[in-house]
Amino acid sequence: MTASTLSTPTQISFLDKYIPIWIILAMACGLLLGRNVPGLADSLGAMEIGGISLPIAFGLLVMMYPPLAKVRYDKTKQIAADKRLMSVSICLNWIIGPALMFALAWAFLPDQPELRTGLIIVGLARCIAMVLVWSDMSCGDREATAVLVAINSVFQVIMFGALGWFYLQLLPSWLGLETTSVTFSFWSIVTSVLVFLGIPLLAGALSRIIGERTKGRDWYERKFIPAISPLALIGLLYTIVLLFSLQGEQITSQPWTVARLALPLVIYFVGMFLVSLAAAKLSSMSYAQSASVAFTAAGNNFELAIAVSIGTFGATSAQALAGTIGPLIEIPVLVGLVYVMLWLGPKLYPGDPTLPPVHSNH
Repeated sequence: MTASTLSTPTQISFLDKYIPIWIILAMACGLLLGRNVPGLADSLGAMEIGGISLPIAFGLLVMMYPPLAKVRYDKTKQIAADKRLMSVSICLNWIIGPALMFALAWAFLPDQPELRTGLIIVGLARCIAMVLVWSDMSCGDREATAVLVAINSVFQVIMFGALGWFYLQLLPSWLGLETTSVTFSFWSIVTSVLVFLGIPLLAGALSRIIGERTKGRDWYERKFIPAISPLALIGLLYTIVLLFSLQGEQITSQPWTVARLALPLVIYFVGMFLVSLAAAKLSSMSYAQSASVAFTAAGNNFELAIAVSIGTFGATSAQALAGTIGPLIEIPVLVGLVYVMLWLGPKLYPGDPTLPPVHSNH
């Protein structure tokens, strides 16, 4: 359930109650459009600026605005000072995540260097967009998620190129494996961060500041937030339709390739979620903090992975295909993990005050 859910089961909206059905329908709709509307993928692909697809960017920005408008920014300084939360998240995102994807890429695609490189790039691109929706759906700590996403953005700009060199050239050479010579565009990374985080973050922060100053916090949280909350799901469904329509032909014409990419991706998303949840639990974090940490580490910035792969290897490359298959697997898997988190919450965190009210015993 999304954060448009309020405090009791009776307040779950019609949209929230059937989220899995809407997502399945959106994926099917996208595949049908991609297969049956000639030239649709080309038309959508032509609408881009600086390597960023305008239709997809619009959907992501609509999707991300409500979660960022809900953040209480006056709490973020206190959360950023939580060394335990920060250190666990940084370790999971920038050490364990890329290393796990590297291992899975080589384990499942030893004979496919281009697909393998695409997967490794997906592992390097830490999530700064959809994680806001997954965290919101699982009733994670909004402020913690916002801070972790901001930190991931800074690390993305600083570390992406260095980690790409390490995992595609240096580490394979140490292990006696095939290396890949590649140079990533620094500005592609900066542009991705500015567009996919900067714009909705600024809009969300301004909404709260202006709304609270003009109408008060009570109006903002009881009237304004419930009014805009459905936009997150609408933006998500719109983005799913677009992504699946763009890749409809590829998915249906290359099922074996998709399957070979899907298996390591599923293992990666589920594995990162479980490892991150265990690390958060062992670090004595609350339910809400654990949800934020788990989804921040499990998700990936597919917008950046696709942009980098296309800019470096070309739009029709196998590396770009691996990048585009990433979100097609990530979205249904992480939605499923949202429900796993909601189910596990009361069992792992009995009596935790941050449990979603609909699942608590109070």
